[in-house]
Amino acid sequence: MLGFCRGRRKFLAASLTLLFVPAVTWIYLFTGNFDDGKSVSLSPLDAQPHSPRYSASSQRESLEVRVREVEEENRALRKQLNLAQSRSTSHRHGNRSKTYSMEEGTGDSESLRAGIVAGNSSECGQQPAVEKCETIHVAIVCAGYNASRDVVTLVKSVLFHRRNPLHFHLIADTIAKQILATLFQTWMVPAVRVDFYDADELKSEVSWIPNKHYSGIYGLMKLVLTKTLPASLERVIVLDTDITFATDIAELWAVFHKFKGQQVLGLVENQSDWYLGNLWKNHRPWPALGRGYNTGVILLLLDKLRKMKWEQMWRLTAERELMSMLSTSLADQDIFNAVIKQNPFLVHQLPCFWNVQLSDHTRSEQCYRDVSDLKVIHWNSPKKLRVKNKHVEFFRNLYLTFLEYDGNLLRRELFGCPSEADINSENLQKQLSELDEDDLCYEFRRERFTVHRTHLYFLHYEYEPASDDTDVTLVAQLSMDRLQMLEAICKHWEGPISLALYLSDAEAQQFLRYAQGSEVLLNRRNVGYHIVYKEGQFYPVNLLRNVAMKHVSTPYMFLSDIDFLPMYGLYESLRKTVVQLDMSNTKKALIIPAFETLRYRLSFPKSKAELLSMLDMGTLFTFRYHVWTKGHSPTNFAKWRTATTPYRVEWEADFEPYVVVRRNCPEYDRRFVGFGWNKVAHIMELDAQEYEFTVLPNAYMIHMPHAPSFDITKFRSNKQYRICLKTLKEEFQQDMSRRYGFTALKYLTAENNS
Repeated sequence: MLGFCRGRRKFLAASLTLLFVPAVTWIYLFTGNFDDGKSVSLSPLDAQPHSPRYSASSQRESLEVRVREVEEENRALRKQLNLAQSRSTSHRHGNRSKTYSMEEGTGDSESLRAGIVAGNSSECGQQPAVEKCETIHVAIVCAGYNASRDVVTLVKSVLFHRRNPLHFHLIADTIAKQILATLFQTWMVPAVRVDFYDADELKSEVSWIPNKHYSGIYGLMKLVLTKTLPASLERVIVLDTDITFATDIAELWAVFHKFKGQQVLGLVENQSDWYLGNLWKNHRPWPALGRGYNTGVILLLLDKLRKMKWEQMWRLTAERELMSMLSTSLADQDIFNAVIKQNPFLVHQLPCFWNVQLSDHTRSEQCYRDVSDLKVIHWNSPKKLRVKNKHVEFFRNLYLTFLEYDGNLLRRELFGCPSEADINSENLQKQLSELDEDDLCYEFRRERFTVHRTHLYFLHYEYEPASDDTDVTLVAQLSMDRLQMLEAICKHWEGPISLALYLSDAEAQQFLRYAQGSEVLLNRRNVGYHIVYKEGQFYPVNLLRNVAMKHVSTPYMFLSDIDFLPMYGLYESLRKTVVQLDMSNTKKALIIPAFETLRYRLSFPKSKAELLSMLDMGTLFTFRYHVWTKGHSPTNFAKWRTATTPYRVEWEADFEPYVVVRRNCPEYDRRFVGFGWNKVAHIMELDAQEYEFTVLPNAYMIHMPHAPSFDITKFRSNKQYRICLKTLKEEFQQDMSRRYGFTALKYLTAENNS
């Protein structure tokens, strides 16, 4: 303790010395310029040159600029000294309490003196701390497809910096809950818990408030968090979805220790002139204290707010103000500020770097000078990345870093912190432990148990299935190299589509830009895009198909591939066919005959007669007739040429047609990855479950040419790949025998004879 306080006395001496710097500064200003280096600055002050030709006023202006510059340098020095003090304190106390502290770094002389006084206390100035394994609670209101996508970037930035367990409280509508529940479940980040609260149930609490803000009714729901969140939860950090963290969120959590008296709200001052009422003529904002406060980042002391009867407080204020204001312009922010205007003691004002607001009319540039000043960046403008700010490129790059950051890298453990048992994680570890790592096919077997992070409905989706129970969804999967097929498929198939896309985080953003720039895709709201993020060395083709199938809302689905174009009008034709063939009461798999062209530019046949003519001329061929005849030969193309009514065909070995089935059909087997036997195994299981294979006489689809996939190249060039595929086939057939008994023996016989 003696050595510790001796260090504090040294710091006191250094601090007192620093108070004399301004006096020395004046001597230097009249004798010459400083030569020391400057800190890295986002907005450097440009000193004017000295010259005898300058007038007295110019020299005075130059001197004033130089004084400001030196004052800024002194402020930076004081800040560094404060930070050094903070690190020293943390280091000395770290071995005993295993905590870390935050330093606000205000940099003014008053705070410096306060630090010196604190240094003379019995505790030698210990800073407020967050325990190593203390859980940090974060509440976010999130509704709809776009907000669900935005919140992922916020979560990534928090996870990147965090060193504490996190508990997210998500107030979500039905759409956001479906998307984010799946995302977090498949993300499997250690020491992260997520709870959902039904936003739709809260609408009645705030729907009586007229609101002009683009966030709509969901922009008012932060007002009812004291009522919504568990009564046992004492404090929470509340964030907008357009927030990016540039530091550990524990530093913000530690600010709760600084609340005094009746302070229950931690807020940053508004950085625009909105509440000053001078943005345009007749601008009449809600009442606010000075510039008002921005509610993109809020610290809420929930237990004290409840005791103060916050619910009645904000309601009475809103009712009173709405008598003259008629509606809110900035949603919950207007009401929070009106309450604060009447009760200023409620607020603990946060330093502005905890909410650097980037909209066109803010003074955010006054909030920071160095990169190290930045804590939280708030894109609080409908224009988002297109706001007017001299450093917008810097902020945009920081945001894009997290936008495209590989979320799999955030699955890191928090060592030394006990975590709640996750049943999914435990089951996964058990399954993996049972695998033999010396098995030459270990990587194939492991892929079956890999949990891929999945973001459902990456883009807006809007579709209600037809009420006549005849609707059909096209199901397919793709990776980045097949993206060019999307527009063509949308032109050929007007019905709903469910797609699983295998992408990295960066590719997902490329896809987003592609989709938003395509007039064809923008006009289609009935396409569900489900992102399955890349992990492992194999293309998980059957997992992708299962993801796309699982999120089909129509009674029937057309199981296709992304490199096939269905004939024009197939969607409407199938809806009639499912009625004619009584699909709702029978187990049928309707086969769509498959053809292919070797030409990249094809005049697509508009009828069966035109297609037959192209077959005869050699422009089209039956699919894979020259490399894999067995895959489609049971379709009996010779019979199809003259058929006018549907006809039944029998299963044969290696049969893999494209079919229309009921939504409740079996899933694809996940053991098959990359190239080979992925569709064959599925058709075999349909046959084992006694589906009838029926060929449609007036339907067809055409495979478009493309470069070979990476997986088929591996299959052709890697002998071990082919050996493992054969092993997996044999194991699948054995599993079929166990599940389906005597009827499955024919698959072993057929395989031996093929």
